[in-house]
Amino acid sequence: MDQDFWTYFFVVLTFGLYIGIAIWARAGSTQDFYVAGHDVHPTINGMATAADWMSAASFLSMAGLIAFLGYGGSVYLMGWTGGFVLLALLLAPFLREFGKFTVPDFVGDRYYSTTARVIAVVCTLFISFTYIAGQMKGVGVAFSGFLGVPFEWGIGIGMVIVFIYAVLGGMKGVTYTQVAQYVVMIFAYTVPAIFISLIITGNAIPQLGFISNVRGDEISMLDKLNEVVTGLGFGAYTETSKSKLDVFAITGALMFGTAGLPHVIVRFFTVRSASAARYSAGWALVFIALLYTTAPAVGAFARLNFINTVNDATYIEDGEDYDTTAAAIVAEGGKPVPVWYKDWEKTGLLSYEDLNGDGIMQYRGPNAPDGLQNELKPSNDIFVLANPQIAQLPGWVVGLMVAGGLAAALSTAAGLLMVISSAVSHDLCRKTLFKDMNDKTELRVARGAAASAVFAAGLLGIFSSQLGFVAQVVAFAFGLAAASLFPTIFLGIFWKRMNREGAIASMIFGLVATFTYIVYFKFVDLDPTHWFLGVSPEGVGFLFMLGSLAVGMAVSLITAPPPQEIQDIVEDIRVPGLRRTLSVAQEHSAP
Repeated sequence: MDQDFWTYFFVVLTFGLYIGIAIWARAGSTQDFYVAGHDVHPTINGMATAADWMSAASFLSMAGLIAFLGYGGSVYLMGWTGGFVLLALLLAPFLREFGKFTVPDFVGDRYYSTTARVIAVVCTLFISFTYIAGQMKGVGVAFSGFLGVPFEWGIGIGMVIVFIYAVLGGMKGVTYTQVAQYVVMIFAYTVPAIFISLIITGNAIPQLGFISNVRGDEISMLDKLNEVVTGLGFGAYTETSKSKLDVFAITGALMFGTAGLPHVIVRFFTVRSASAARYSAGWALVFIALLYTTAPAVGAFARLNFINTVNDATYIEDGEDYDTTAAAIVAEGGKPVPVWYKDWEKTGLLSYEDLNGDGIMQYRGPNAPDGLQNELKPSNDIFVLANPQIAQLPGWVVGLMVAGGLAAALSTAAGLLMVISSAVSHDLCRKTLFKDMNDKTELRVARGAAASAVFAAGLLGIFSSQLGFVAQVVAFAFGLAAASLFPTIFLGIFWKRMNREGAIASMIFGLVATFTYIVYFKFVDLDPTHWFLGVSPEGVGFLFMLGSLAVGMAVSLITAPPPQEIQDIVEDIRVPGLRRTLSVAQEHSAP
């Protein structure tokens, strides 16, 4: 059985499983649709949270970033991991104790303001749509690379699958689907890593193979990789060209952005209590660690294998018979371009330009000792998916990897769609525009909003090809979340003097400033030397988060304090079991 068979087998099998779960767990009420009835077991929720969290950026692009940025790519690993710890310890239990459905719901009641609720909805939609663009792009990459369909068609297929199980099952269906997706993801990620670690280092544990000696050689894997990349004119793998401030800012934006991501926060609303939220956060960290500790090894193995198989290979044109030409090249002592490269070249995510006309593929850095120019432009997004092919692993391993990549993208896309749907139907419609709406109507509106969001997400996935690779697109969402929602949520929990005027000013400043900076330096001024303090668009959310905190506190101090009842609620949510009725928040609600 060939690779194509196993790819279709695993994709069809897993997609059928997701749809079956959605039908089994179909949402019958708004509580089921928004928060799975507040009745998910902490361990199950931890696994679902891990799947929701480990998006296409984590599964597809993070290891690719580490592969080509080396130490510089570790900011994504550090920021995302640290951010989840921050979320689990500082925000999730207290938000669950507050007892609402969504982040805008918390903002609206905590800050006794319809205006604050609407602004929180706008922030949520900006963040979620930016994030989901990266997920849909990941779906397009996986489909186009392995199923031979155009990038846009791949996104369309993903849209149909997400539509079925997200719109039908709601958060209840999404939760149990994400559990299945986590199992698929973790097997798909670790099994190829184990095979490749054995091939390169002889160690079956990738985390240990990463720091072991190369098989049959007295040099460590990392030293070998440093030797290879510097010999081709690239910077050392264990060093970075980023400034310390930019590294710090990107890590901070990812960390605090994690703590402000609505689709991750809402997962902690699906359990019964604040205590259960803490336990589910602990389980989620365990499940996430299985993949995140493997990613550096996957990245390093991918970089080494890529160089060994492609650099200085003889290119074979599309019109030529591959097998005949490759045999002739080998007979002459040469190295033909590998089959996996020709397969991925069709996606447009790999490109080769024969600058010197010798027909040999030179992969070189800016400081190449032989003076040759680089002729290869690989995308960071393909290397986790292509890794099994590069290492010539069995077809079933390749098929499993494809199913894992799709599971990663679809799981997070579904979680984001739930956030978008609830923001529109619950916070914008029922709590703001149509306050007499009943549960049945709200559920219909929620499903309609989710369906519309699926279509919009597909368009954004196609458009995201102009923004950058998957992890970079997702990083923009983290910057927006860090600067807009995190300060408002954090101060709303830990500073009872924070009022509605401060919250409104903080969210507007953070969202507008960060969005403007990202758009300006991604579409108008592409010169990195013009970045403010040398901080990239991926990291600027951290700087504006500090500004947003300052704006919120300053405005709160020069305006009237919140009602005493609101201040009492803020104190009570930090003590489990003592939360007072939130009706007082409704009484004081104002535009």
